[in-house]
Amino acid sequence: MPDALAEFNLQDYDLVISSESGPAKGIIPNPSAYHICYCHTPMRYLWDMYHEYFRRSNPLTRFFMKRLIPGLRLWDVASSNLVDLFVANSGYVARRVRRYYNREAVVVHPPVDVERFLSVERKPGDFYLFFGQITGYKRVDLAIEACIVSGRKLVVAGGGANKADIRRYEKTGFVTFKGRVSDEDARELFASARALLYPEIEDFGIIPVEAQAAGCPVIAFRAGGALETIKENSTGIFFDEQKPESLVKGMDRFEALENSGSFKARELFTEHVEQFSPDRFKEKIRRIVEERKRV
Repeated sequence: MPDALAEFNLQDYDLVISSESGPAKGIIPNPSAYHICYCHTPMRYLWDMYHEYFRRSNPLTRFFMKRLIPGLRLWDVASSNLVDLFVANSGYVARRVRRYYNREAVVVHPPVDVERFLSVERKPGDFYLFFGQITGYKRVDLAIEACIVSGRKLVVAGGGANKADIRRYEKTGFVTFKGRVSDEDARELFASARALLYPEIEDFGIIPVEAQAAGCPVIAFRAGGALETIKENSTGIFFDEQKPESLVKGMDRFEALENSGSFKARELFTEHVEQFSPDRFKEKIRRIVEERKRV
């Protein structure tokens, strides 16, 4: 991919915007062009999640990782010098850009289609919701274990679970797997879930914003992009350790606040999520480009 990107002929352009969660910033712009890199994340498998990817890989993949990744890290840092301005999708990512590339980044949160959830009528039921692709770092295991040990119902929506795990967990009577769901089903789940459980660390995290747009509170691990997308004690709460007992305490605290009348004011959810709308995103990016024109 680095070689392929270097072959793009962009010499006729005076503005280049790369959207980066891989090697996209490695294009070679005209010397007089201005290159803005919108960074969703520095490549995880090269940097902070290398050991996690390595652990989950088969022996053949590990063989090539050991030989290829040191060189890719050097290329990744070197290609950051082809960027005039980094724009990060969260403060969490901006800190990683500083760590790995020694560059400062402007933070512009990504666009989320909040409008399609604002009209959802909330009818919260008796279950919690985990929503998203079921893969290791998303920690669905944590949500499942916390609900089983505390006797709470959990609906898991998203692909990736193996059949043996589905059968084992559903036998407990507390966990239901939905698999991949449609956009309309997602709206219905956000409308009827007591709260969304969000135990992972994400660079930004669009799902919690969508849930809040539907008026669904979020119980999230206190790390990553969730710290920028959830308004504590207003649209959700945080728990402090990625352990089942910590999440159980978080759910206990959430239910105590819920019973006292918190999380009921829909206008607080709407006001909060509007900062992540596509219009806000376009406005901020346009301002960055206009400021460059005046330089």
